[in-house]
Amino acid sequence: MTIAMKAGETTAALVGREADRDWWRGAVIYQIYPRSFQDTSGDGIGDINGITRRLPYVASLGVDAIWISPFFTSPMKDFGYDVSDYRSVDEMFGTLHDFDMLIAEAHRLGLKVMIDLVISHTSDQHPWFVESRASKSNAKADWYVWADAKPDGTPPNNWLSIFGGSGWHWDPTRMQYYLHNFLASQPDLNFHNRDVQDALLDVTRFWLERGVDGFRLDTINFYFHDKELRDNPALDPTLRNATIAPAVNPYNWQDHIRDKNQPENLLFLQRFRALMEEYPAIAAVGEVGDAQYGLQIVADYTSGGDKMHMCYAFDFLSGEPLTPTRVASVIGRFQTAAPEGWACWAFSNHDVMRHSSRWLHLVREHDFEQYLRMLSGLLMSLRGSVCLYQGEELGLTEADIAFEDLQDPYGIQFWPDFKGRDGCRTPMVWEHDRPSGGFSVGQPWLPVPPEHRNHAVDLQDHRHASILNHYRHFLKFRRSQQALIKGDMEVLSSDGDVLVFTRSVGNESLICMFNFAGTYQTVPRPQGGITGLEGHGFSGLLRESDIELPPYNAFIGRLD
Repeated sequence: MTIAMKAGETTAALVGREADRDWWRGAVIYQIYPRSFQDTSGDGIGDINGITRRLPYVASLGVDAIWISPFFTSPMKDFGYDVSDYRSVDEMFGTLHDFDMLIAEAHRLGLKVMIDLVISHTSDQHPWFVESRASKSNAKADWYVWADAKPDGTPPNNWLSIFGGSGWHWDPTRMQYYLHNFLASQPDLNFHNRDVQDALLDVTRFWLERGVDGFRLDTINFYFHDKELRDNPALDPTLRNATIAPAVNPYNWQDHIRDKNQPENLLFLQRFRALMEEYPAIAAVGEVGDAQYGLQIVADYTSGGDKMHMCYAFDFLSGEPLTPTRVASVIGRFQTAAPEGWACWAFSNHDVMRHSSRWLHLVREHDFEQYLRMLSGLLMSLRGSVCLYQGEELGLTEADIAFEDLQDPYGIQFWPDFKGRDGCRTPMVWEHDRPSGGFSVGQPWLPVPPEHRNHAVDLQDHRHASILNHYRHFLKFRRSQQALIKGDMEVLSSDGDVLVFTRSVGNESLICMFNFAGTYQTVPRPQGGITGLEGHGFSGLLRESDIELPPYNAFIGRLD
């Protein structure tokens, strides 16, 4: 059941009331990037009240939950992923009262609320770091990762930053280096210090008491570092992967077995899970950022039922072409590595080029919309939970942002070889004929691409065949099929252009067929009884001896 909350009612007050602790398994989670969703203040930056205003739209999609990217107080050097106060809302986004109202409205509409917890690092303006860097003897001196220079003054080891250059930054006050896996203004917390863990768990409890239903844990495998600060070894050039960092960044040249992915993390995740278990129906998804060991980390972090509920991997977030063989390989490797684990799949998010542009070259222009429909149905038919990124339901493509309009420090650092993440973060387009597409009455923080106006919500809302309504239709269909939500998955065929798999729960089995080709394909009719299902928006045709699949289309049937 959905537990509705009154404004100001805390989650603690709900203990003892009926709750579905398993709601996350097979949930569809809609990611909201608050800066770009809806501005209500006129400053060109989205805000909490804007999210609340648009929640009926989100609910109309048929998703189960929202994930809100960081809105905490921050100097915004990395747009909220550099937190300077974990217990407050940045004034550009609103107030804690605004957030309480958002939770109340979301729960009224039957939506769970998950928030992005960024606890591997803070801003260098966080009071913890200000105190820590003041001396080597203060109460928080060991709350961050500090180390002496080598005798020649160089950094303690060869660890690199994802954002470029050394992962160490010199501090003249302490006459030491501190570790930063991202910007130099994002110092890493020292999880080997139990007091740090306790403080972060207190932050977690603060938001649980405000009524959140779960968390997305940013960079979950970066929490611990090698205490001996040993160098990372070089990575075989044939294994370099640009999923985590762009190919122009030498970060990909190291095998990151020392600066992240440490075994001590499992014990902290158990502590985190134990805290969540004190509250009804709380769930967490961990973002695993690793190109070499991702699936094994997912397996470790979701095993045993005492750590993460699910993990968010990068397997489908790369530019590698999506084919039946590739999908089957990823699913197979996950099932082998984590037979008892649960994945959370995504094709797009706020850190990577939108999949509509990553894979656009694979199809002809006139097939583009149908290809996106096929991809959406595929994503929401895989075993696991699903994250949808705002705007993908509109078919938005990656925006081409001019250098003078860039905001992302990542893109500014590596431009023009890598243009950063601004292209996937441009504002939502609500109304095609309004300033900034209805996002704001002011100048938006990133420009709204003219071509996005043709995909605005108001143009698609009442067009039955629109991409937006395809998402709605398929999500409605999915809610009626328990096998698609929580069922097991078995790949039957992935050769050629058609992916065929089953989803089964109890005595119910569905067969799903997805055509990745721009031509008609036929698949032999399975032995035994089969009934074609309707309502999912695809037009695969069940015939006497085979099943016909139009270009970039699908068939879903029930096996009798």
